[in-house]
Amino acid sequence: MDIGFLKGHPVVFVSGIDTGVGKTFATGDMARLSIARGIDAITVKMVQTGNVGRSEDIEEHRRIMGVGEMPEDGEGLTAPQIFAFPGSGHLAARLEGRRVSLNKITNAVEACSARRELVLVESAGGLFVPLTAKTLTIDYLVERGWPLVLVTNGRLGSINHTLMSIDAARNRGIRLLAVVYDWSPDVDPVIDKDTPATIRAYLKKWGMNVPLVHCPHV
Repeated sequence: MDIGFLKGHPVVFVSGIDTGVGKTFATGDMARLSIARGIDAITVKMVQTGNVGRSEDIEEHRRIMGVGEMPEDGEGLTAPQIFAFPGSGHLAARLEGRRVSLNKITNAVEACSARRELVLVESAGGLFVPLTAKTLTIDYLVERGWPLVLVTNGRLGSINHTLMSIDAARNRGIRLLAVVYDWSPDVDPVIDKDTPATIRAYLKKWGMNVPLVHCPHV
């Protein structure tokens, strides 16, 4: 995967078109490739649900990156919000009588950014997942001004979700750095061939000079 699109960006937000499209692998692999190029990179999972006291996504990032626990992991900076229920952040927090603290997420990312050259922030689900009763993920991203990498794949229905996510980002003034196309073994080969071509065609139609890059087959 060519990660030239990350160059010059200290913090990059990684979101997917949905849950389970491969953004955890894509985030970990971008960090791995960055480190291989001499860039001091780290990943942050902004909201982790379905876990207690740990982030399975951060653990997967470290496995892909080929590193052990990083100092920021032990300090709680790379998984600043963890909730037990496997749902959206606002729901999982409410079930525990808590709220997602956007300030805690921001402070954690800024602390990591002060120490590292590149911070890849993995979202929880897609751009319109609620973080609080009043704030969607995309609202928080606009507020922070971080550029976006959007992860998709070729499963049935992905074109709709991908194009809506791209359109939402451009209408909100979010800079899209790349679309990452994640390989999946259960995707129809006809759809798998057509989907990237369709995405590229619409990026061109909308005047967006944005690369579509492929994750490796694993």
